[in-house]
Amino acid sequence: MMAEAGAGGPRLAELLALGRRLWDELEASAEPSSGAPAVQDKVRQGLDALQRATAMVAQLELFSENEDVEEIASADLKFMLLPALLGGLTLKQVDLSRRREHLESAREHFLHFLKLCRNYGLGSFQLPPGTAGGEKTESPSAPQEPGQPNLVAMAMSRTAKIERYKQKKELENKLASMSSSVESGTADEDQIREFYILQIQKWISTSLEEIESIDQELVILRSRDAARQAPAGPRGPSRPARTPMKPFILTRDAAQARVFGAGYPGLPTMTVDDWYEQRRKQGIVSQQGFGKPGSSPCPSPPAGASDEELQKQQKEREEEEDDEEALRKARDWDDWKDTHPRGYGNRHNMG
Repeated sequence: MMAEAGAGGPRLAELLALGRRLWDELEASAEPSSGAPAVQDKVRQGLDALQRATAMVAQLELFSENEDVEEIASADLKFMLLPALLGGLTLKQVDLSRRREHLESAREHFLHFLKLCRNYGLGSFQLPPGTAGGEKTESPSAPQEPGQPNLVAMAMSRTAKIERYKQKKELENKLASMSSSVESGTADEDQIREFYILQIQKWISTSLEEIESIDQELVILRSRDAARQAPAGPRGPSRPARTPMKPFILTRDAAQARVFGAGYPGLPTMTVDDWYEQRRKQGIVSQQGFGKPGSSPCPSPPAGASDEELQKQQKEREEEEDDEEALRKARDWDDWKDTHPRGYGNRHNMG
């Protein structure tokens, strides 16, 4: 039968359409944060519409455990998605103080949807572990040691996830190709029925993934709450307060420190002239170029003198000081220039 509401309010189909539209807008939203006021306002509107639609479905008794999926009208199949949409919108609430409550509520919605689909034979899947009526995947004859991972169960879970992912992608492609004809009203009843069944199968895969994620987060939240409620353990005895250390001197006594420890900066023990004379006697510093202590420094060259003039002055000083080595080099250089005119070495093969 076609589900309708009374004359005093919106129809059931309109409430479901509003909830679906708000869900699609939230999924395609470009808001940087899910806690934005505009996002949370849509979440509240969607939850209100879907909760009212769920109450109307329960009042009309659209679904029963004693019937098959063939007995449901094609137009009523879409109302099976109400619990799944409620679970998805419940997870989008961001009130941290009620996070555990929201997770448990969303898990109940997803489980209700999965049980409803299982009763009608829609999809082949197993209910999550820990659910009433769910199958146990582990063999009772092979007890599992605590703390040791079950590699077989992990491999089966991984294989199931991969298979669900592939099926979900195939369903999304089929739904994308059929959505235009269904929304425009050109599809026949068989196409509409297939379209809604594909949507239900897609949400079955989504619900299984969300329940697994919810269970993992609930474990963390319960551990955190237990740690907060646990009484603080007895603390050990406090350490006795240490007496502050007195300043000390790294010598035997203060008298020795006054004699041998002048501190920094150190006191001078000789003048610069004494130090230079000591270094000269040791042969470390030569007398040439420094002059005797107390002698006048070498006269500085006049300002503006060219290099050639400086060389002449240096040469004259060397001659005045009777530098035999310099005189010998100068004479040898003059003799060599007499026998080797300018350009002498570049006249080979020049005719």
